[in-house]
Order: sequence, then structure tokens, then C-alpha cells
Amino acid sequence: MPNDGRAWNRTLRRETVGLAQTYTLGEKPVLVRPAVSADAEILEQFNAAMAEETEGKQLDRSVLRRGVAAMLKDSSRGRYLVAEEAGEILGALAITSEWSDWRNGWFWWIQSVYVAKEARRRGVYRALHDAVVSRAQQDDQVCGVRLYVESENAAARATYESLGMSESPYRLYEVSFLPS
Repeated sequence: MPNDGRAWNRTLRRETVGLAQTYTLGEKPVLVRPAVSADAEILEQFNAAMAEETEGKQLDRSVLRRGVAAMLKDSSRGRYLVAEEAGEILGALAITSEWSDWRNGWFWWIQSVYVAKEARRRGVYRALHDAVVSRAQQDDQVCGVRLYVESENAAARATYESLGMSESPYRLYEVSFLPS
């Protein structure tokens, strides 16, 4: 992995206690933990901001609120991780699962990635990503971690590549039943 000189590239350390992991990214520790229902409002805000920033979309907040609540209530739909520093949530992502009959295992999909603007380029996403990958590697039923990214989002693509992810040969197609 290339080192761009940022201190967090050299000093990322992880300590695990239960389901939470503490990362030292510099001076302040960042706690990565499963989201709880009390995090719903910030998750809704982050998802709305991510859609606006990456796709120029204004999400229907009532639909989004119900979607976030549904995932927080039912882990079979997915689960959120949040990264917080001194009690303030700086970033979040969702993990959903896809069964692969070819591999007889689960792919974990990273979705709904957002890091607050003031916390970017500090290693917050790196800590979230490491938490996902380390959890996936500990589960012998997980065969890999995937994500999709807007094709024009060069900064995000560079971040994912710097963390060891590579572009897959697949293209994403969809039939949507909702208005865009």
C-alpha cells in the first residue's frame, strides 16, 4: 500500500473489545462500533448527504428514515457500522450480504459510505473499512468483500484501491421499480 505521508497510514492500530474496535489514527482514538437505534438520525443525514454529493439526488427523507430504521431493526437486511471520536459520529457504512453459489459463501457488500466533510482524509474510512475486512476474515462463511462506486468518483476509487481493493470485471445493471 502506498504511503502518502499521512500519520494514520503508519500508525493505524486496532484494539477490539466485544463488537467495537478502537483505532488510533493520530492523536485521538476512533471507535468503530455497530450502529444502534439512537444513531438513526445521523445515518439518515449521512445517507442523504452521500446521495446529494455523489449522484446529485435528493432522497425522499420519509422513505430514507423508514429504510434506515428497518435495517437497524432487522440485521438480515444489513447492518451499519459507525466511526466516532469523543462521542461524535464522523462516518458510517452499511454491510449487506449476497450468497454466492459459485463459492458456497457470502460476499459482504459495503454500501452507504459517508464520512463527514470535516473528518475526511483523516483515516476514518480506513478504520471503517478495516473493521469490515477484519470481521469478514474472521467469518469462515464470508468469501469476500465488495462495493460499488459511482464511475466518476475518482477520489473514492483511489481510496478503495489504496486499501487493497481492485476493480472487478463486472458491470452493474438494474431494473428499478421506483422513480429516480
